Amino acid sequence: MPVDFPVGEPLNWTAAQPPKRTELRGSRVLLRPIAAEGDAEPLFAVSHPPDGNPAVWTYLPDGPYESVEHLRQTLSWAETSTDRLYFALVRLADECPLGWASYLRITPEFGVIEIGHIWFAPELQRTTAATEAIYLLISHAFDDLGYRRVEWKCNALNAASRRAAERFGFAFEGVFRKHQIVKGRNRDTAWYAITDDDWPAIRAGFQSWLSPENFDGDGRQLRSLGELTDSAQCKG
Repeated sequence: MPVDFPVGEPLNWTAAQPPKRTELRGSRVLLRPIAAEGDAEPLFAVSHPPDGNPAVWTYLPDGPYESVEHLRQTLSWAETSTDRLYFALVRLADECPLGWASYLRITPEFGVIEIGHIWFAPELQRTTAATEAIYLLISHAFDDLGYRRVEWKCNALNAASRRAAERFGFAFEGVFRKHQIVKGRNRDTAWYAITDDDWPAIRAGFQSWLSPENFDGDGRQLRSLGELTDSAQCKG
């Protein structure tokens, strides 16, 4: 006698597209493919002494680097990597690269992609351009490439990254204990995600937050991203 086990809903699924090395341009920031020759020196300068802050490397699997040439070697590899796919984060005001981000764990057949290996120089941290950079990566994955799920993972001890994930609308899904060993230390990993069902309301919140009307004459936000995202979800 057949047993009626619960199963997932059937899908008329078309696989997502793999991301390509292309530019993602906003009104404040440009994400462009990493270029080792031109990017190594400015990226080293903003993330290493005497003028940069090496703390950006604390929770990353690499860095700090011994020299500009050492970083350039990694960026040369990044130029040809297919998973991770690296972008330099360039402030449009002066075309200066102030960090990087990547797509990784790219699985088009399931429609899953992760945004990770992110660091912002102090000049980019807590700025509208930084938020716009994350919006461009999420929007490109959902709206242009057809992904069903965008993930954000970080060291469970990285309080700043966890706050950022929640601010950007990612839902907390749990902690994978003893998930990795990074720089000789245990790493428990906190998992977050946005699905394509979540995205329309979160996208509306991002767009409202990034609108010039949301900032006063001194550039201060009038409504927070979380507030606008919650408002959009309620309307939905």
